[in-house]
Amino acid sequence: MLPLLPSPPARLPSLPAPVPARGPGVLLAGLLAVLLLLGGCSRVGQPPRSVLLEALSLQIQLTQGAIARALDLQADGLPEVSRVRVDGQEPVTIGADRGLHLTGRFDWRLPGDVIRVDSPFELYLQPGPRGESWRLARPSGSSDGSRQDWITDPLPLPRRSRG
Repeated sequence: MLPLLPSPPARLPSLPAPVPARGPGVLLAGLLAVLLLLGGCSRVGQPPRSVLLEALSLQIQLTQGAIARALDLQADGLPEVSRVRVDGQEPVTIGADRGLHLTGRFDWRLPGDVIRVDSPFELYLQPGPRGESWRLARPSGSSDGSRQDWITDPLPLPRRSRG
């Protein structure tokens, strides 16, 4: 036999009275607050997708080259990078200049390999002085123990569409 369920209350509790309208000022303030909150979540200053693809490809090439040299092997071809998803972005200082620390996930595969790998990434990027170019930055330890040293490599300029 099934247990008896309690019966619902005879009447629902009363809801609070609606707040009287205070005019367009309240509506405008609410809208402004929403826009500021949404604006704070946007990825202002994020490099174009093509720069992220180039940076990830270069990072794989540099790692693959270092491993190949250590094992006295030949590193062949360029990796294929696709589907970049940025999860986090924060400003950082790279040397004396500004930069970005990006984290997320991406898909990639080595030349001639049929298996596509989904991997996390961590990139440090440094915009050029006029914001038209980017450099891949890699931490390289500290020469004097007091500050981080960096190695930077230029990335190809993003292609501009012609209208």
